[in-house]
Amino acid sequence: MEWGREMKRVMVLGAVLVVGAVSLAVTEAEQGGPVVEVERLKENLYVLRGGGGNSAAFVTSDGVVLVDTKVAGWGQPLIDRIAELTPNPVTTLINTHAHFDHVSGNVEFPASVEVVAHTNARRLMEEWNPVTGFPGDFPNVFQTSGGQGLPTRTYDDRLSLGSGDDQVDLYYFGRGHTGGDTWVVFPSLRVMHAGDMFPGRQVPIMDASNGGSGVEYARSLRNAWQTVTDIDLIITGHSTQMTRSDLAQMAAFVDTFVADVREAKEAGQSAAEVAASWQVPAEFSGFGSPGPERLEAYVQVIFDELE
Repeated sequence: MEWGREMKRVMVLGAVLVVGAVSLAVTEAEQGGPVVEVERLKENLYVLRGGGGNSAAFVTSDGVVLVDTKVAGWGQPLIDRIAELTPNPVTTLINTHAHFDHVSGNVEFPASVEVVAHTNARRLMEEWNPVTGFPGDFPNVFQTSGGQGLPTRTYDDRLSLGSGDDQVDLYYFGRGHTGGDTWVVFPSLRVMHAGDMFPGRQVPIMDASNGGSGVEYARSLRNAWQTVTDIDLIITGHSTQMTRSDLAQMAAFVDTFVADVREAKEAGQSAAEVAASWQVPAEFSGFGSPGPERLEAYVQVIFDELE
């Protein structure tokens, strides 16, 4: 299907598929511990929310493949909650990228669990760089753990785990949110986890400190859209589920943002001036933008790349 035609299907498909999900909530632990919320997408695929980025648990014939482990302290609650869903143990962790709110729970899983990530993501986890435009000092959990929880298996472009109905495909489509973002595809279920390359309908974090790019972001999104065609649903990094049509719109949105920043830079505006004045275009109603202080950081990333 042509790019333009796919764009027109955004709202219709998005509404149909999101309404079809089944939501299950977890009550708070008696002692007031972390609350994991569970949404069942398929018979053997769950989205686990709370405590950072959206995790996904894929129940296979002999174990559970878990995508992302949230902030520190949420690893054990994930283990406990998954045990309520299936007797199968977690055998594999996949990290979509190196940020603290997607990987910190790794250290709470047994050392026998295989941890898989992009080659660049492993290096970035070891470096534990600050996140561009995101304030905060987040403890280096891997330094404290002596390296436990770091990826034990890496890949560069594509990697398949398992086979048949249990197969999971990992892809790297280029720089964007970071320099090591993995897209996780469950082909038998026609579902993809995009991590924070597609956090939701918003200006995404362009983390230059961890290899991310503003200028290349939309191209990486389109690479994903053009390559992975046999999916119906996309698990986002921090929002509700989306569709391939929504992914097309996200790429167009990022393209527009970068083009506006480029034009402003050529007109002699500063990054602060752009951040203070930029507004989401009318054709992208429903998309959000951070406040000027955070937006300025991403404008500056684009400015630096355009030099």
